[in-house]
Amino acid sequence: MSASIDSLRKVMPRAPGSWLAALLTVPQNYGIDTPNELASFIAQLAHESSEFTRLEENLNYRSSRLMAVWPRRFTSSEMAMSYAHNPERLANFVYANRMGNGTPESGDGWRYRGRGPIQLTGRSNYERCAEDTGMNIVNEPTRLLLPIEGITSAAWYWKVRDLDRFDDDEDARMETKIVNGGTHGVARRQAYLDLALAELTPDRGEGHA
Repeated sequence: MSASIDSLRKVMPRAPGSWLAALLTVPQNYGIDTPNELASFIAQLAHESSEFTRLEENLNYRSSRLMAVWPRRFTSSEMAMSYAHNPERLANFVYANRMGNGTPESGDGWRYRGRGPIQLTGRSNYERCAEDTGMNIVNEPTRLLLPIEGITSAAWYWKVRDLDRFDDDEDARMETKIVNGGTHGVARRQAYLDLALAELTPDRGEGHA
């Protein structure tokens, strides 16, 4: 496998160098170390995080969008208006009493909102990841915005979901269904996968030229 900062930058030109550097070391610690495995991993993270430029869940919604995303929770425009453009209040409401979070008053929804390149969400996921990796992200959840910790959380998620079993087919659809819960952005994820495979296996790239 031929991986370097320069080769990864060809796949993700907008990604900060610190995140590309972390990609060269952290995934190997989790057995993500063949060209297909790393390319599949990169493809999902690149799309989910907009090439590591968007690392925290955006909960700044207008009222009409709230009603579209959570129709059972926001049944009237008046109710939606009271949460519109108020990310903290919204997170504490929609994420309350699930994923290991407490009540809205606990603040867990906001504290454990989606962070990192694969959007780790919910207190129970933060706790399980912390226990398995040794990272202090329960008390310091914003550590997932740092390159080493962020990539570590994504690699942990990859292994917990057993995503490696789909790596050999050079097709991004199955990984996308697990990461996304559907097929949103699958064409773009596939494009990242193809680019990453070409960079990580130069001989293969030349053969397909």
